[in-house]
Amino acid sequence: MKPYYPFYFIYMWLIAMPLFLISTVLTAIFTIILSPILPNSKISYLPAIMWGRFCCYIFLVNVRVSGLENIDKNKSYVFTANHQSMFDILVVYGWLPIIFKWVMKSDLRKVPFIGSACASAGHIFINRTNPLLAKKSLEIAGEQLQNGNSVVIFPEGTRTRTGKLGKFKRGAFLLALELNLPIVPITLQGSFERLKIRSLKVYPGTITMTIHPPIDVTAYNKDDSSTLSNHTREIISSVL
Repeated sequence: MKPYYPFYFIYMWLIAMPLFLISTVLTAIFTIILSPILPNSKISYLPAIMWGRFCCYIFLVNVRVSGLENIDKNKSYVFTANHQSMFDILVVYGWLPIIFKWVMKSDLRKVPFIGSACASAGHIFINRTNPLLAKKSLEIAGEQLQNGNSVVIFPEGTRTRTGKLGKFKRGAFLLALELNLPIVPITLQGSFERLKIRSLKVYPGTITMTIHPPIDVTAYNKDDSSTLSNHTREIISSVL
């Protein structure tokens, strides 16, 4: 443990954590109000962007981004990112400069304020325990993409327990193949060290988000989802 950490721990619980909770509730409220009025606009997404950046700032987490030149803000993509901690969500919200929908676990719909805000913003809840409901959720994601938005998916399905990259599920790749949309791999580094799963101890430091060049899925057919998944996983892991 670094010498300054005991002082940071006091700061985290007395200042950073209350600010995080207050900003989360306010962001949810503003999102619930703005999203129906201005759907899929920069204005309705602004509270989430500010929330992501503000929360990283108060927890003394520095974010570095590379590869922004690889994406066109006027195009739709299927973004696939590794999932190391809650900070992944804050970083993607705060620093991915494109309107997108999350594909997230259906359990999050039950979280007070957050579930309602995500539903209002049009994010897609997926029930992985029910194949039929999961398929329906991906169809909804496809409709969102056809409207010019992008989606962000954690293909591991859950946060890593060890810091190592987990096995990828096929949903994101089947969706990209179905709609012929490019996949953009994203590598997130450092968020596991900032906050481990099932822990409330945040450690200040740096998180790096690397946005890789898009993968042209037209070179694959629908039976190649596993090959596409493996290729994407190799790209993400190449800088871990």
